[in-house]
Amino acid sequence: MSTMWQGCLAHTDYFEMRSSGGHDYGVWVTTPPDYDRATAQAPVVYVLDGNWTVGMTAPLIITQLDPMQSIQPYVQVTVGYASEEAERWEQLRNRDLVPPGEPVAEEYIDAVETAVETGTMTRGQADAYLTELSDSRADMFLNFLTDDLHPRIESDYGTAPSGHGLFGYSYGGLFSLYAWLTKSTFFDSIGAGSPGIVTADSQVFALLQAMGDTLPATKLHVTFNDREILGDMAVYQNLAKNAATFLHHLTSRNGAVTSALMHETHVTGLQASFLSYLRTCRAR
Repeated sequence: MSTMWQGCLAHTDYFEMRSSGGHDYGVWVTTPPDYDRATAQAPVVYVLDGNWTVGMTAPLIITQLDPMQSIQPYVQVTVGYASEEAERWEQLRNRDLVPPGEPVAEEYIDAVETAVETGTMTRGQADAYLTELSDSRADMFLNFLTDDLHPRIESDYGTAPSGHGLFGYSYGGLFSLYAWLTKSTFFDSIGAGSPGIVTADSQVFALLQAMGDTLPATKLHVTFNDREILGDMAVYQNLAKNAATFLHHLTSRNGAVTSALMHETHVTGLQASFLSYLRTCRAR
C-alpha cells in the first residue's frame, strides 16, 4: 500500500486478483497487531463490500488487544473492486452478493427511482444498478472466496486451517445468509447485518425450507436497526420485517443462532453490526 494508506490502515496489504469466473477484485488483508505468520496462525474473517467497509472495519482489528473484552485473533480479508470498477462498486455488488434468481421487489425499484428524482443517482447509474440484479451470481462469488481467494490467503499469510468467519451488511448480509444456507461448513461463524431480504419471496426462504429441520452448525449472528423498522422508507421496513421473519423461522429449530437490534439507520449500522458480530461470535 502507499505510505498514506498504510498510515490509515495499519498492518494492511492490498492486491488485486482475477476470479476463475473472469471478474477482478481488490483485496485488503489486515493482520493482527504483532502477527507472526510463521508461529501464530490465525483464522480469516472475510468482510464484503470492501470499497465501503474497509475503512470502518479493518481498524477494529485492534479489538484483539482490548483488555475489557478482547476478541480472538483473526486476519481480516476485505474484498471489493479494483481500478476503474471501484467507481461502480454499488452496481457490481448486486451481481456478486445477491442469490441467483432473487426477485426484485417493487419497493426496491421505487427506492432507486426516488434516488434518481432527488439527484442521488443519474438515470444511467440507476439503470446499471438494476441491470446487475437481472443476472445475480452469489454462487460464483462464494466460490471465488472459498476456492480462489482463500488458498492464496492461506499460503501467503500462514492462516489457521479452520475457524474462519464471514461478515456482510445489507446485500452483503443477504449473501451471508446465502452462504450459511449453502456452504456454511467452510465458516465457523457468519455475521449478517441488516440482510437485504427485501421481498418475502427471497431465495433464502426457499433454501431454508428445503433444508428441513436441521440447521447448519455454523454460528449465525443477525442484526438489524430500529430506524429501519420505525422509519418511513418501505424498502427498509420490508428488509427489517423479512429479517425478523427469517429469524422467527429458526426459533423452533436447534441452531447456533443469535441476533441483536442496533440503534442505527441502515447506513450508519455497518460498524455497530460488525462489532456485534465480533463480540458475539469471536470473543475470547
